[in-house]
Order: sequence, then C-alpha cells, then structure tokens
Amino acid sequence: MTASTLRFLVGATAPLAWALAVATAQAAAPAPQQLARGEYLAKIGGCASCHTEPKHGAPFAGGRAVPTPFGAIYSTNITADPAHGIGRYSFEDFEKALREGTAPGGRHLYPAMPYTAYAKASEADLRDLYSYLLHGVAPVAQEPPDNHLSFPFNQRWALKLWKLMFLPRGEYVARRDKDAEWNRGAYLVQSFGHCGACHTPRGVGFQERGYDERSKHYLTGQVNDLWFASDLTGDPGSGLGRVSAQGIASFLATGHGDGMVAFGTMAVKVEETLQYLSEDDLRAVAGYLKSLPARKGAGNYQAQAETDPPPARGNYTGDVESVGAAVYRGFCVQCHQPDGRGVPKVFPRLAGNPSVLDEDPSAVIRLVIEGGRSPATSKGPPPQAMPGFVGTLTDVQMAQVLSYTRQSWGNDARPVSTNDVSKIRRQLHR
Repeated sequence: MTASTLRFLVGATAPLAWALAVATAQAAAPAPQQLARGEYLAKIGGCASCHTEPKHGAPFAGGRAVPTPFGAIYSTNITADPAHGIGRYSFEDFEKALREGTAPGGRHLYPAMPYTAYAKASEADLRDLYSYLLHGVAPVAQEPPDNHLSFPFNQRWALKLWKLMFLPRGEYVARRDKDAEWNRGAYLVQSFGHCGACHTPRGVGFQERGYDERSKHYLTGQVNDLWFASDLTGDPGSGLGRVSAQGIASFLATGHGDGMVAFGTMAVKVEETLQYLSEDDLRAVAGYLKSLPARKGAGNYQAQAETDPPPARGNYTGDVESVGAAVYRGFCVQCHQPDGRGVPKVFPRLAGNPSVLDEDPSAVIRLVIEGGRSPATSKGPPPQAMPGFVGTLTDVQMAQVLSYTRQSWGNDARPVSTNDVSKIRRQLHR
C-alpha cells in the first residue's frame, strides 16, 4: 500500500468516524421531551425534596435527614457526580437501586428510600428519570453525612433478609376491571407517590402492612415523627369518605380542599411535590383514593345544617362552660369561628375535619404545641401561620381544648388526655 493510498483511506474514513462520534453523542443525550418527562417524575416523586438538604443544600446532592425510630438516615447524592453521586451508574445500576434497593457493589439501601414503591414503576418512567438526573441536573461533588444508627440496625447485611421477606416484585399491572384513569391513579399512588410509606401502618419488621388496595391495612394511617398521616380510605369519620374527589384534588394541588388545610409534613409534601401534579394526574389520584373502601371506622361526624345556631359547648359538657370551651373561645374562635367552620381557603374547619377525628391525636397535639403553617403553592391562597401554644397553655388546657374540638359541632372522637399532651411535649423536648 502506497503512502498516497493510505492517506486516501484515512481521509475517506475520517468523516465516517466523525459521523459515528456525533451519532453516539446524540444517542447519549436524551431528547427534550424525555428530559421534561423525567423532570416531572422527579418532582412528583419527591426526589429533590428528599435528596436536598433543606438549609441551603444543593439540589439532589443529598444530606437531608430522614428520621426513623433507630436514628437519622441521610439521603444520598443523586446528581451526576461520578465520585459522590450516580455519574457512573448504568441504567441497569439505577433500576436495581430503585426496584431492589441495591446500589452497585451489592450495597443494600435502607427502605427510608421507598424502593418498595419504585419497584412498581414502569421501565419507561425509570429511563426518563435516569436521563433527567444524569443530563438535566448539575453534578455536585458532595458526600452526605454518615448514618448513625443503633445496633443491629446499622448492619446493612440484614437488609438482604428484610428484602427477601417484604420487598414486592414486578411493575404495576393494570387492572382490567378498571378504566385508564383509575389505573393511572393507582399507579401514581403506589409508585412515584409512594403514599403508603407514610399512610400505611408498619408491621413487626417495620414493613408496610400492604402495598395496594387488596390489603385491609393499606393507607389506613400511621404515625411518622409524631405526625399522624391520616386514613386515606373511605372512612366517613377520619378518612376521605365525606371528602369529594374535587376536594381531594384541590387539597393535593393547593393544600386546601373541602375545608381541610394541609399542615405539618403534609404541608411540606404539598409544597415540594404534590402541587406539581398535572390536572389529569390530580383527577386520577383523587379518583383512585375515592374508590378505596372504608377499613377502620375511627371517629364519627354528624353534619349540622349551616343555618343551625353554633353550640355554646361541646357535645359532652354540662351546664357550666368547660375548660376546653373557655380556651377555645379565648384562643381559637377568631380563626376557626364559633361554629368550628373556619374560613374557606384561609383557616381550616374543625367541624367534621378528618384530621380532628383521627384515631391517634398526635398530629393535632403537635400542631397546638409548636404551631404550623399552610403550604405556599402557585395556585393556592397565601400561606397562613398558626402559633404554637407551648408557652401559653398548660398541658391540661391543651388536652381540654382538643377534647372540646373533637367532641363539638357534630364531632365524636375520643377525648385527649393530659398524658397524651405531656408525652408529645417530652418527645419534642418542648
């Protein structure tokens, strides 16, 4: 082969090599539509909210503490950084982490990362999410803090046994007896929404006691970090039985719906995640939740006509005004009104409010102790704050006023004891 022939061949193949390199680069870079779908899934899945340290942390760089009964578990860096994040993950690595809770190298992940829910995600959705995290999120060279868990919960090898016993397998399978909207809602609630992580009771192995509507325990309520995540089934007392599908959709998008207002960790969830659901997905999720039958039956409510005069006392008070009624009149009536009906889209109604009727009053106790605020959303009303009363009311007064609200205006739930309040205060160190 002559030198001129060699130069001709090299010159001829150079454009081909260049074209192959360009084609490879274009194949590696996802289309804008795929990035948009991945970004949407990251928002509604709460990836940024969980994987971003709330005090000035870089997005998706990890470091947020997830409280557990065994100690804090810190979220990992899921940016494209190759040393500290997922920059070296293949899609197969990513899929295994989300479906099986196993990182490269066989490292077992704690189920504070809800891979029990992501196990049901479709491969197409996981590919879109993977593409967005690798190509749509800036890499950050940051290592989250180490977990500090008590023995034996610091032994990751034991998670392999846990997953063998409790980890569901396989993508979500659409039910043929339901329409497309219902199946979309079920898919979102069970996978990217991972609603069961907070709202489903835990078993002896701290596993969710059910992963879909076939379980009698699914979404019936659970205490998390002293907040009671409410019953999402059709119970007419403390569940969603009296809440309209439109009210549920509005609550998810704005934190306000049918007189309810999100507070505590739910306000954060609405603010950081749920408000980004599309209108179609809001309807689908609301429709699915409305289809769930009542399971427990906690608390009761007998609706009163809007024209009925407001009762002066709770259902179970005598002729003399109770302590609870006096506290309510002095500290609560301005916002929640004498009839407990609140102010629409500003202050929640207490009459018939499922959170007020919850079987476990932890959430309302904590709210009275330390206060809270409604979420700030793009479509909802301005956020409103409720002050904490830890320095204003005694434990006895807080118990009495909570009992009053749980037993007035048609409400019928068990009273709150002074010990209930004192226990929460001790745990809050307040």
